[in-house]
Amino acid sequence: MRRSKQPGFTSPIVVGAVTVLVALVAVFLAYNANYGLPFVPTRELRVDVADGANLVVGNDVREGGFRIGLVSSMRPVQLPNGQVGAQLTLQLDQAHGKVPVDSTVSIQPRSLLGLKYVELERGISSRVYSDGSVMPVTHTSVPVQFDDLLGTFDAKTRSAVQQNLVGFGDAVTGRGAALNDTIHSLPELLGHLEPVARYLAAPSTQLTRLLRTVNAFVGTVAPVAGVAARLFTDSATTFEAISRDPRALEATISESPPTLAVSTDSLRAQQPFLTDLTTLGTNLTPASAELTAALPDINPAIEAGTTTLARTPVLNANLQQVLAALKSLAQAPGTDLALNALTGTVDTLNPMIRYLGPFVTVCDTWNYWWTFLAEHLSEQTNFGFAQRVLLDLGNPLQPNSVGVQGASEPANGGGANLPLLGGNQFLHAQSYGAAIDNRGNADCEAGQRGYPNKLNYFDPQARNLVLDAHTPGDQGPNFHGAHRVPRGETFSRNPQTGPQLAHNPANP
Repeated sequence: MRRSKQPGFTSPIVVGAVTVLVALVAVFLAYNANYGLPFVPTRELRVDVADGANLVVGNDVREGGFRIGLVSSMRPVQLPNGQVGAQLTLQLDQAHGKVPVDSTVSIQPRSLLGLKYVELERGISSRVYSDGSVMPVTHTSVPVQFDDLLGTFDAKTRSAVQQNLVGFGDAVTGRGAALNDTIHSLPELLGHLEPVARYLAAPSTQLTRLLRTVNAFVGTVAPVAGVAARLFTDSATTFEAISRDPRALEATISESPPTLAVSTDSLRAQQPFLTDLTTLGTNLTPASAELTAALPDINPAIEAGTTTLARTPVLNANLQQVLAALKSLAQAPGTDLALNALTGTVDTLNPMIRYLGPFVTVCDTWNYWWTFLAEHLSEQTNFGFAQRVLLDLGNPLQPNSVGVQGASEPANGGGANLPLLGGNQFLHAQSYGAAIDNRGNADCEAGQRGYPNKLNYFDPQARNLVLDAHTPGDQGPNFHGAHRVPRGETFSRNPQTGPQLAHNPANP
């Protein structure tokens, strides 16, 4: 009899092999379930967070309660503020991988046992993160977790809570009547608290700003927390000393209400000052911000000033004597008279300096005078140096000569013009010289105007006399002199005090 041939899939060996293969695939998929299904396309998004919050690789990434990916890796990174945070690498399904750039990420608890997941809140921006981009830490948040709350109750905290409960129990034991009185007084207390709460809730109170300032203050004193803790420890000695004198403590408590009442009135009076102080603090805020950058320059000045301050007591003592003498001078009866006279002196000197000033600042006449004076006394003799003198004789044959007494008119030539006798003479009597013209340009006439002839505008006889105050035209500056008065200097060509010159329209 011929045996029929059985199909291959009914063979025990084949069935066993298929079963083992299916089991291996199931184990592989189960093992890699936390890492995503294989061969499924994903997009990678890296997220910087301030705290890993006990996340582990394989935790879900959810959006609106639906799983859209998982955490594939984690590593520590340094954040822009200098602290160390965590960078999460998220593998997102291809259908949900285009994440807008204004999206946010938070770490949320999944169960009370500490299981976490990453919550993605999608934004509305048209720009999206590219594959492998990094979401900054400013778009992430790590709220307080339940396990963080439970973690605060460590062994020391639990023991302290137990001791507090025992202490509170001892505090209220046998004080039922006092508690009843307290509860009875609470409505009145709450009635007083209502305006206080209304004041605190007002925007002008700036309670939020106060809390932020306190937060900044606490952050500032955090580095010296150890010193603050030692302060509380050392305070035990102070409280022990207070407890040794109950009567003094009782007197302090009894006097506290009047003291608080006085303090309340004082605070009312200080309210305008505190308002101005707040304004001052606000105005000083920009300067305080710039102070950090200026400290490297200010610190050396402070160090040098510290050394100088040691010498200031002597200076203060001397300054005190000076101020005392100045006070005595101010109280002296003659001081007012002297100041009034000084005003008159200044009023007199001011126009004189306006005229004489250009002789110094433009023509340098002061220095020339002393230079020529030294040269004038340079004639060497057997006894040293004498004044240089030249004898000049007048022409005796000229009418009204300068060498003849009893002249009836100024010297104006005439007679025999003998060179041997010095020639004819003409009166030169220019009353005022000039250093500048009316516009302030240099006109240093002295020593530069030569020997003019017939400069006599007001003489009706038109004699060859030189009587006009100024030679026509600007003579210019002296050697290396200035070309005009310095900027800011007031000036006058003619004197403003004493006999005044008549106006000369031909040569003003």
